[in-house]
Amino acid sequence: MSKHQTSAPLPLTDTLTPGVPLDQIGRTLASFYDDLVSEGVPEHLAALVRRVRQEADQPARQEAGVAASATAHPRLALVVEDDPEIRALAETLLEETELDVIGCNSAEAALSVLQARGGEVALVFADVRLAGQMDGLQLARAVATLWPRARLVVTSGHDLPRPELPQEAVFIAKPWRPLDVLVEAERAAAEPPPPVL
Repeated sequence: MSKHQTSAPLPLTDTLTPGVPLDQIGRTLASFYDDLVSEGVPEHLAALVRRVRQEADQPARQEAGVAASATAHPRLALVVEDDPEIRALAETLLEETELDVIGCNSAEAALSVLQARGGEVALVFADVRLAGQMDGLQLARAVATLWPRARLVVTSGHDLPRPELPQEAVFIAKPWRPLDVLVEAERAAAEPPPPVL
């Protein structure tokens, strides 16, 4: 006789009392599942036990997965600016956040990084005027379409009509204040990373 059994088994109706939640029954079954398996358990009860065990294990797995993905794949900030001094200033500023920083002098260079590591990019901070064939607005449209999880911040020394910017983009006029950039970086870092598929 198992240590979990009583001398007189309870009638089935007493174990499935109306009003007792199924997950509570599942937790109880899970507590002595190994003994039940050796004695034979109906498949619908075994399925309930498996579901309860998975739900109990899921938060721990998710926390471990988030920690592992954060360690294995750091979140990135792309600074896309053709002026080397301004780019260096923005890079230095963003290095104070929890994001790793990559500087690019053109939209084409930024797209290369995005194609290789787009799932890790949390923030794209781009000037409108850039070296190369594409400008910052074209880059912003590409990011909004292809990497919608990345926070998009566009900057320029000239006013931009709102229709030219993607709806998801934030506009910061030049000369930008460091605090405004840091606030956007913190918002990007606070977003959960995309799931690893």
